[in-house]
Amino acid sequence: MRQKLVAGNWKMHGSLVQNKVLLDALVTGLKTVRNVSCAVCVPYPYLFQARIILHESNIAWGAQNLSPFDYGAYTGEVSGPMLKDFGCRYVIVGHSERRTLQGEDSRLVAQKFKAAQAAGLIPILCIGETLAEREAGATEKVVAGQLEAVLELSGIAALTSAVVAYEPVWAIGTGNNATPEQAQTVHAFIRQGLTARNPEVARQLQILYGGSVKAGNAAQLFVMPDIDGGLIGGASLNADEFLAICAAAGS
Repeated sequence: MRQKLVAGNWKMHGSLVQNKVLLDALVTGLKTVRNVSCAVCVPYPYLFQARIILHESNIAWGAQNLSPFDYGAYTGEVSGPMLKDFGCRYVIVGHSERRTLQGEDSRLVAQKFKAAQAAGLIPILCIGETLAEREAGATEKVVAGQLEAVLELSGIAALTSAVVAYEPVWAIGTGNNATPEQAQTVHAFIRQGLTARNPEVARQLQILYGGSVKAGNAAQLFVMPDIDGGLIGGASLNADEFLAICAAAGS
């Protein structure tokens, strides 16, 4: 049985003072939560702080992006080996905000996925459709295409040390979320497509849902057979909300 994973994506939020309050509350609150893995993906400047506070806890930490290159003349970039130096376990790749705002296409996302694994990190690969694409009936085509770019470059076996996060773009930060049934349909489509290539990889792959997950809807989402946890945005900045989501995943 796949263990649930709840990963917080802080996006561009936080301060040294705020982070300490939040992380201290999570460390305390998650001591009694069982049967679920928890992680926080924090902005680069706070990775050292996260490492100091979390290193003896049961909470993993990671970053929200990385360079496809390990070193070189790439001003402002951060590489996988650098993230590994800070004890990161996870790194998010392909988040819709980077695809949209930074113009990252699926080919670049696939390169970042490969770079993350080469550095010993677990990539959390984000895939998902826009509202226009959903209304056009293109959800499966879009999701399959984004995933295929990674499979072409790294192969199906690479998913044994990766996480996939289905995040419908129309539900991220909007307050709207896919119904549990809508999310399950896409998660099942992803798993079924991978099953045709390698049943064992498909069976063990954690597929998270992301898109306005809150304490109030987490349990209904996580009970679905192909939803293995969540990639949590805004709610991960509130200790009570995040703890409740983790508890829902572990129940």
